Amino acid sequence: MTGKIRLEDERLLGSAMTARILSCAMTVHTQLGPGLLESAYRACLVQELQWAGLGVRQEARIPIMYRNIEIDCGYRADLIVEEKVLVELKTVERLLPIHDAQTLTYLKLAGLRVGLLMNFNTIDLRHGFRRLVL
Repeated sequence: MTGKIRLEDERLLGSAMTARILSCAMTVHTQLGPGLLESAYRACLVQELQWAGLGVRQEARIPIMYRNIEIDCGYRADLIVEEKVLVELKTVERLLPIHDAQTLTYLKLAGLRVGLLMNFNTIDLRHGFRRLVL
């Protein structure tokens, strides 16, 4: 029974946390609008997340384990929030299926279950994000 309650709590936590992250991202998007570089949105989102009391690492190193050998290929996650949610930022015309696949691969490599894929190059950020779960 305890395992079941813990799993339900984890789902709720993931949902509540992703809602907080998305709220911060929407604040940034409202303030800045579309059309800037990804690095500008990342820096401002980090600040918003910190103001919201969330721990965040940016450009977090994620190694690749290949045949039991750690390979440092220089991959860096845009953001990892509270060591639970990976946030992948884009500034593209539109999100494509490859962006989903890429984010799922990053989740697997990072050992995380929940990811947010956000495209800041949209008129309304609600139409430019996806919540992905492994």
